[in-house]
Amino acid sequence: MSAVAQSVDANAAEADAQQELTDGFHLIIDALKLNDIKTIYGVPGIPISDFARLAQAEGMRVISFRHEQHAGNAAAIAGYLTQRPGICLTVSAPGFLNGLTALAHATTNCWPMILISGSSEREIVDLQQGDYEEMDQLAIAKPLCKAAYRILHAQDIGIGVARAIRAAVSGRPGGVYLDLPAKLFGQVMDAAAGSKSLVKVIDPAPKQLPAPDAVARALEVLKGAKKPLIILGKGASYAQADDEIRALVERSGIPYLPMSMAKGLLPDNHPQSAGAARSLVLKEADVVMMIGARLNWLLSHGKGKQWGSEPKKFIQIDIEPKEMDSNVEIAAPLVGDIGSCVSALLDGMGGNWQTPPAGWTDMIREKVEANVAKMAPRLMNNNSPMDFHGALGVLKTVIKERPDAILVNEGANTLDFARSIIDMYKPRKRLDVGTWGVMGVGMGSAIAAAIETGQPVLAVEGDSAFGFSGMEVETICRYNLPVCIVIFNNNGIYRGTDVNPTGGPDVAPMVFVKGARYDKMMEAFGGAGAHVTSPDELRRAVNEAMDSGKPTLINAVIDEQAGTESGRIGNLNPQSVVAKK
Repeated sequence: MSAVAQSVDANAAEADAQQELTDGFHLIIDALKLNDIKTIYGVPGIPISDFARLAQAEGMRVISFRHEQHAGNAAAIAGYLTQRPGICLTVSAPGFLNGLTALAHATTNCWPMILISGSSEREIVDLQQGDYEEMDQLAIAKPLCKAAYRILHAQDIGIGVARAIRAAVSGRPGGVYLDLPAKLFGQVMDAAAGSKSLVKVIDPAPKQLPAPDAVARALEVLKGAKKPLIILGKGASYAQADDEIRALVERSGIPYLPMSMAKGLLPDNHPQSAGAARSLVLKEADVVMMIGARLNWLLSHGKGKQWGSEPKKFIQIDIEPKEMDSNVEIAAPLVGDIGSCVSALLDGMGGNWQTPPAGWTDMIREKVEANVAKMAPRLMNNNSPMDFHGALGVLKTVIKERPDAILVNEGANTLDFARSIIDMYKPRKRLDVGTWGVMGVGMGSAIAAAIETGQPVLAVEGDSAFGFSGMEVETICRYNLPVCIVIFNNNGIYRGTDVNPTGGPDVAPMVFVKGARYDKMMEAFGGAGAHVTSPDELRRAVNEAMDSGKPTLINAVIDEQAGTESGRIGNLNPQSVVAKK
């Protein structure tokens, strides 16, 4: 080949290389993949339908839901389980608003999540000219999440995604909103330049070491305790510092109380577990060390009759300094990531730590054993229709025999009874309503748990709670997920016994269709359904479902008089004192 021909070929090759292009669609996908994000939860539609198709074509797993809020709840739980931001993808305006509830939920619970929404064009939104689903989504999202960003140019996609990831997982984790106007997806740029613009986030959640004097102060307070108590919150579970936390508990000899999503960090049957003596230890403890727990409404804000009359000193481990003194004085604030703080405490304790007085630990153990023995006969009843205790006694055994299974739990009575009855044995195996106590997280949580862990899922739902996300059983069937749903069906909210006081044809506001067959919903989409009325039938149906790994829904008939108003938070439900004349 002549030199001229070689030169022509070289010029042609160079021209071809110069013509190789990429666009916003592919840059977003490549930016996520570069940062080891492989799954997207969402609801496709204008303007992100092609993005979902292309993401799947590029090897990402795209889980398509029936409603954005449940996709968002799945993304939030994915973030909790993996310490990487779960991704929720929605359309603009109404779809964005649906996902925003889950984003706020994730932020409140300190779980990393990124809500990515397509949006209307800026020039039309800013002039309020009436675009399709026009809404200033960035402005609406900002007050409800940890951070919010908008990307306008393809060359900024790499840095924009990187900022969202770092914001979601650094410090106290939370929700981030990423606004992507429709025009961004189709923007074109040179492929080589596009590749260079992508950012691999380095050390997105760096350790935050506690100050040595803060560690020493905490140990001094702990040394002076006669009745110490450790409270483990879901932040401790999220931290994945399981070995360090167990070592701290066992070396110190201090009794511990796990909040609901911290159950299983140490097995609930551990000799130091004070879960079955909660009322006693909260009232009697003189020093309380909180690890990843907050003194919010779930702990009565650290004051009131639940905490007894004796003064207490609090030690609090949290990565957020502003959390300290939020409700009561914190005698020993320990600011840093949980793993580093617990490791520092262990180093400071040395090998000769004085364990708590036997009088304290023996009193707790006696109370635990007495309460467990008192509860045991109620959990073994075979009543038909079932009460909550008989049904949950069965599920308690199922989880004991299958400790790797993920338990999802929501409802009023169904949640309140289950979290005290069903023991957990491994960390991050219990997923529930979290800090807000919201309804509707069940199906999204179950789907994410199955996808992210590959483990079987047992979702225990009140019939009211299931109603918020029930259509996602089709999603469970579509992806053939190993999820067994048990619905405690007592015909209504709290109970199915309310009566319309006017005598009119409308049923009472708290009452559902009597004798509803939720199992038929699952069968309609190709899953397995079962209808049970006794604990023995429930046991057989759940074990069969868990063994099969097939999508299953069990309609468990509960006595409609068995529930209590508002579960165990009836004190939060105002009552009218004015009698109608």
